[in-house]
Amino acid sequence: MNKLFLGCIISSLLFIGCSNTNQQKVETITWTNTERLPAPKGFNKQYGVAGPLAGTLNEYIVVAGGANFPYKSVLAGGTKKHYPDLFLLKDNNGKLDLINHTQLETETGYGTSITTDKGIYYIGGSTDKEISKDILLVTLSKDNKSTEVMKVGELPFTYFSGVAIHKNDKLYIVSGKQDGKDSNNFYEYDLVTKETTQLISFPGDKRSQSIGQILKDENGKEMLFVFSGASNIAYTDGYAYDFENKIWTKVAPVKINEKEISLLGANSVKINENEILVIGGFNKEVWDNAVKNLGTLKGKELLEFKQDYFNKNPKDYNWNKQILIYNAKTNLWRSAGEIPFMAPCGQALIVIGNKIYSINGEIKPGVRTDKIYIGTFN
Repeated sequence: MNKLFLGCIISSLLFIGCSNTNQQKVETITWTNTERLPAPKGFNKQYGVAGPLAGTLNEYIVVAGGANFPYKSVLAGGTKKHYPDLFLLKDNNGKLDLINHTQLETETGYGTSITTDKGIYYIGGSTDKEISKDILLVTLSKDNKSTEVMKVGELPFTYFSGVAIHKNDKLYIVSGKQDGKDSNNFYEYDLVTKETTQLISFPGDKRSQSIGQILKDENGKEMLFVFSGASNIAYTDGYAYDFENKIWTKVAPVKINEKEISLLGANSVKINENEILVIGGFNKEVWDNAVKNLGTLKGKELLEFKQDYFNKNPKDYNWNKQILIYNAKTNLWRSAGEIPFMAPCGQALIVIGNKIYSINGEIKPGVRTDKIYIGTFN
């Protein structure tokens, strides 16, 4: 595959697993967009990032790392930069107050963040030079004025851009880039014994950039639901893992009004025990066509395609703007309307109470937004 395009694919990678105990029934969302993240250390401007570590610690919001192209565009040969900055924020009547700005030990992006009652687990991730195997835990300091970050485990493979969830002191990791390749491998990592066990493989094609959450099905059983993602093509299929019987079953694909929708690069949050809400997603037709052309065209034809592809207006990529909700009890997808901003990929997506935060993300290949959108559930 063309190296230039590969950089843009990686820049769209997402993190999954910001679980929560919210019990929201969402019909519509009202949005505002007045907030920005502070500038990272060494910069006088925040350009926006994709793939940050993100989650919640009580009523506090944590956003850390992520990556962008601050010096040159992708088309001009720009180099992607990852960041070590960690921001601790608190919503004060719709205004995000900065509580603390500190640095991680190393820059990171595109790992999986999982909010739990013990803190935010962060699995894997990439840096400017390598891919990580580490499992980190981010917690709130005793004075509630800063964060503490500790390594609590290590995977037997490098990992980023997959699905991971937390259940009963165990992490379950499926798909993503494992040792640098798209995968359908499925693992259980025990946070107590530090042992990794390989489970039955995910039944879909090998892929990365899927979304997933634990939801209760029609029988009240907790299942791991995984949707979409991509390899050389974008997928719209869905599967559920039964922890008790240790089997995968196929569930409804991502479809609204008989039209299947790619959630490649999107992000999701759990809004109640039966439902997830999804924002974003790379258009399947655009993705499939770009991967094909950038991998097969040569010479003048390749140059012309790159010039056209990377210079498009964000809206011309036709990324998913619908706010999608999947109900595991009914096995159905529905739309809660459209977002009033450019569809993102690789953004942070966080829920606290009746508010949802869409933080930065990519709005076209290689280009980030620095905006934070705050939505209120109606």
